[in-house]
Amino acid sequence: MKARIATLLCVLALGPANHLLFGQVDFSGSWNPLYHEDYPERFPGPELADYAGLPINAAARARGDAYDADRISVVMEYQCRPHGSDYSMRGSANLRITKDIDAESEQPLSFKTHIGWMEEERTIWLDGRPHPPATAVHTWAGFSTGVWEGNMLTITTTHLKPSYLRRNGIPRSDKATVTEHWTRHGNFLTVIVFIDDPVFLTEPLIRSENWALDPGQEFLPQTCEPAPEIPAPKGTVPQHLPGTNPFLHEVADWYGLPIKATRGGAETMYPEFRQTMGKAEKVPEKCDRYCTCGMNGGTCDLR
Repeated sequence: MKARIATLLCVLALGPANHLLFGQVDFSGSWNPLYHEDYPERFPGPELADYAGLPINAAARARGDAYDADRISVVMEYQCRPHGSDYSMRGSANLRITKDIDAESEQPLSFKTHIGWMEEERTIWLDGRPHPPATAVHTWAGFSTGVWEGNMLTITTTHLKPSYLRRNGIPRSDKATVTEHWTRHGNFLTVIVFIDDPVFLTEPLIRSENWALDPGQEFLPQTCEPAPEIPAPKGTVPQHLPGTNPFLHEVADWYGLPIKATRGGAETMYPEFRQTMGKAEKVPEKCDRYCTCGMNGGTCDLR
């Protein structure tokens, strides 16, 4: 009985914050991304002018309309840049997570993530440290802190460099705050992401990704050497001036969608939008793009 009481007193002495440590989950390991969600957008890349489901404002839409995909082939600064950490786990690269433990207290100090694309690394601090002031340096990875809510890790990331929400020119500003919720179910990891951007979004953008544990995978060094792929005068930045982009209707015509549905806005996130989005101007006779609905098969018959 005395031994039980002594053990209970030791547990209580840890305090409320440390008591939550008993609910923690270890995310350490090598993980493979599962592309059953949003496969065309995440793997081969999104269609130009497809902003559906993004709660963007007019400024973000204008940036997307001005985007020219040749920018990556001509502007070498774009070729080897990493994704922002709010997008890196959504791209086509594997993930490694390691845990840093304090040698004296045996408490976790941080999780570190390593993404195959451009070998981007991020530290998620678990020791309660505050975020730096707004004037501190901004990076591709940003500054991330994590707190436990039961067995779910909630991560807040700030201090991100400007990047993109979708790889077709839709921007994300350096004022954004990204909140992630990580949960592990056996050999599967689910990540729910909320992006709040007061510059380009009218509501939070919510997305999710899933990962499968793969202990046998190995990471190879990532190399990238920028080089001009298309001849162009020095200083050229491919773009479309307002009202001159000839590709804004492509995605609607390919998939038989009303153009209103592809232009984005918070309303396109909700099922009720189907009642007001109108009808397609052009309906193809058969499916010509991504007709197997991604990598897992299944027919997409537009008729």
